[in-house]
Amino acid sequence: MSGTQGQTALTARQAGLVGCQSCGRVHAMGTSHCIRCGSALHSRMPGSLQKVWAWLFAGMVVYIPANIYPMLLTSSLGRTTESTIIGGVIDLIDYGSFGVALIVFVASVLIPVGKFLAIGYLALVVRPGSRITKGSGLHGRQHLFEVVEFIGRWSMIDVFVVAILSALVQLDFAATINPGIAAVSFSLSVAFTMLAAQSFDPRLIWDAEEAQAA
Repeated sequence: MSGTQGQTALTARQAGLVGCQSCGRVHAMGTSHCIRCGSALHSRMPGSLQKVWAWLFAGMVVYIPANIYPMLLTSSLGRTTESTIIGGVIDLIDYGSFGVALIVFVASVLIPVGKFLAIGYLALVVRPGSRITKGSGLHGRQHLFEVVEFIGRWSMIDVFVVAILSALVQLDFAATINPGIAAVSFSLSVAFTMLAAQSFDPRLIWDAEEAQAA
């Protein structure tokens, strides 16, 4: 659907058509299952927003201990030190690794918080009767959803670093590195927000635009 000189193009639902979310095959409205792949057909995914809010809330809850508890447990010569996400960033800056510190901060703080805000914003603006009309418009919201889906995979970089260090640095008494409980919480937070994004039906964005234009 696209706007042309103030007019709105015909949508699939208005034309009496429904597309398969799995393979893309288009069917007549009222068809229960895709004739190509057998998946159930829905003009709009049932309970989409409820699932989005549930996964988003779960992700926000487990993100709190991910920042409070240690992400990394480092033992050197019998002495154990703990590093949180922010503490690790500060340590990297002290060591002069500004580039790595920036990457970890962006991937572990800015991206997760940005995803919370973006998914929450999208879930709010597509609600029936929503009065939130400010923003970048229809295509901007669609692009925002695509960005959220794209950057989701990069949120695990902090966990990857911990896993690599834990595998490489195991020198018994001299030096060992082990993941802290925050690594589990952070992984769960990333997984839950990815599920929230996948549960969101982007076709609701078009419905909200139609409702505002009516």
